[in-house]
Amino acid sequence: MHRTVAHFCHTPHHLFGPKMSSQHPPHQPILHSEPEPVAQASSDGDGVDFLLEKVLSDTQLPSFKRFRLATWIELKLLFRLAAPAVLVYVINNSMSLSARVFAGHLGNLELAAASLGNNGIQLLAYGLMLGMGSAVETLCGQAYGAQKYDMLSIYLQRATIVLSLTGLPLLAIFLLTKPMLILLGEPPAVASAAAVFVYGLIPQIFAYAVNFPIQKFLQAQRIVAPSAYISAATLGVNLLLSWVAVYKLGLGLIGASLVLSLSWWIIVGAQIVYILVSSQCKLTWNGFSLQAFSGLWDFFKLSAASAVMLCLECWYFQVLVLIAGLLKNPELALNSLAVCMSISGVLFNVSAGFNAAASVRVSNELGAGNPKSAAFSVLVVTLVSLTFAVVEAVIVLSLRDVISYAFTSGETVSKAVSHLTPYLAVTLILNGIQPVLSGVAVGCGWQAFVAYVNVGCYYVVGIPFGCVLGFRFDLGAEGIWVGMIGGTLIQTLILLWVTFRTDWNKEVDKAKNRVEKWDDKKQPLLKG
Repeated sequence: MHRTVAHFCHTPHHLFGPKMSSQHPPHQPILHSEPEPVAQASSDGDGVDFLLEKVLSDTQLPSFKRFRLATWIELKLLFRLAAPAVLVYVINNSMSLSARVFAGHLGNLELAAASLGNNGIQLLAYGLMLGMGSAVETLCGQAYGAQKYDMLSIYLQRATIVLSLTGLPLLAIFLLTKPMLILLGEPPAVASAAAVFVYGLIPQIFAYAVNFPIQKFLQAQRIVAPSAYISAATLGVNLLLSWVAVYKLGLGLIGASLVLSLSWWIIVGAQIVYILVSSQCKLTWNGFSLQAFSGLWDFFKLSAASAVMLCLECWYFQVLVLIAGLLKNPELALNSLAVCMSISGVLFNVSAGFNAAASVRVSNELGAGNPKSAAFSVLVVTLVSLTFAVVEAVIVLSLRDVISYAFTSGETVSKAVSHLTPYLAVTLILNGIQPVLSGVAVGCGWQAFVAYVNVGCYYVVGIPFGCVLGFRFDLGAEGIWVGMIGGTLIQTLILLWVTFRTDWNKEVDKAKNRVEKWDDKKQPLLKG
């Protein structure tokens, strides 16, 4: 899949040198302009994309000036995508967080139940659906970059059908929540309360099945801001309805989870209306087509590889919560981890926004035949995301003694959270790199490769090592978390090594073959 080449971070000629693929002729030298004229490029971003590749290929510019101008262009493209994407992910996660906050103020049992139901069961559906949706991200992103706009509508509909069918077995899992949790060793009282919370999340399964294909369909076209506005408005509705359901109507856990499901369906409905009425989707939405029902099995196989990659990541920390339920004093362990995981979840969505931006930037540039721009995008987005992550870690450490009071008033939980905060800070820093590299993998179509890496690092190294520390050496939740940090660190180092030694000219050729194979044979899918 990759050919070892000079690491472009240490050999600027990989990005800025004159060598180009034979099918990508060098551009004419550009005027040695300063960054200001860049802002006058095409308002839809396409002109800026072309200018970036031109800047990176212009050997008449001094290397430093070339790097400075290219960075300005890339940052403009990056934040145009990442800022609203971060907002979407933060708001959507905040809706789930609000359900746990409302539950936490009902009591410690309710907080443990909502956390276990969310992290132990609901994330199963979230990871599976989001992972399968990333196949749409790869295909739509590269097709859009290649200006094969008619392909995006079929991909959207086919993915929605496949994900909706996948929701049926998930429905059975949700209905069997209580016996499954008891079988895994969770306390019966916590398992029973968690099952009540999960039952209210059943409609959310099928909201995910529609939402994630739509989300990736829009992101591939760089349409991110409307989703942010929709999510922001829905969050306000969610908070109001949650307050009414939990406190005024006395519906407790089931009320909080039902409102959460309803909120996701509001987002789905609003995005569907946007696609149908917006002029921005007039080239990519061609109406409903029977062609969406063809090739479902092939699409499922590609989606499955994507799902395995992302599910293994989502379930990794889900396992941390499940294992914590087997420790001594499981309620305290679950509550302290629930607070830390909630904080990590909110801040992780900043990295998830950069993940989305990286995927769109890389897939669009590869589809458009711009290898230097794709490589440079990877470098910039990784450094920017890491910078944000370090700032987050510093803030969390400075608030370690008081941060838990946003979730619960218990002093015992607060002390436990304070002890776990350094491990949370390390996790946040790693989350500044790893999700971005996963986004690059999606943009390139490397999901199957990353799935193998995840299996080895997470489930062969991280979890067993964490269990040894947590149980054999009696380090509890701290030991489990240290082991899992080790797995994440190894995975991140492997992805860094692979990503920054990639031959981007070959990746352009693969993207071109993938798009042309579909276009020539009218096949729904394309193995890369």
